[in-house]
Amino acid sequence: MTVKGYFPFSLLFSLSLLLFFSGATPVNLVYETCKKSSQEDPNVSYSFCVASLLAVPKSKHASLRGLGFISMNLTKSNATNIHLYIKKLLKHKKFDPFEKNCLSDCLDLYSDAIDLMDDAINSFKSKHYFDANIQVSAALDVPSTCEDGFKEKKIRVSPLTKINGNMFQLSALDLSIIEMVRR
Repeated sequence: MTVKGYFPFSLLFSLSLLLFFSGATPVNLVYETCKKSSQEDPNVSYSFCVASLLAVPKSKHASLRGLGFISMNLTKSNATNIHLYIKKLLKHKKFDPFEKNCLSDCLDLYSDAIDLMDDAINSFKSKHYFDANIQVSAALDVPSTCEDGFKEKKIRVSPLTKINGNMFQLSALDLSIIEMVRR
């Protein structure tokens, strides 16, 4: 004797359990994406990737494409914060002419990075992944170029080394996710 509606309910329940225990939950996509990114690109740290993406609550329910938008917006936000930080440094601290020149160059570079990330986000949105890749690649060069300015005089240490490193990793993560979405 079967109860009307019993079979579909049990099937639905079984499928729900299967999905739950198979690890096919959206939050696992963050971990899977970070694992794949860190394995394919030595510039992406697994723990940095996970911490960065999970810092945005929407990432827990995002698709891979959604993670791409989240990552690129993190990169743009990071570039904006670095730009503001450099402005504050130049306004409130005294630097010798060489350091001031280096920081001014970095300020310009980060201004460009913000624009590049805007363009990359728009390209990604319209599924022009090749263009997004080129724009993010240009933004990825910003932290290294900024650091190189300080290295011209070997006695100088960049006050931006750590935050430049974070910007570099975020950009590398963007590139990795763009590639995954393109496949």
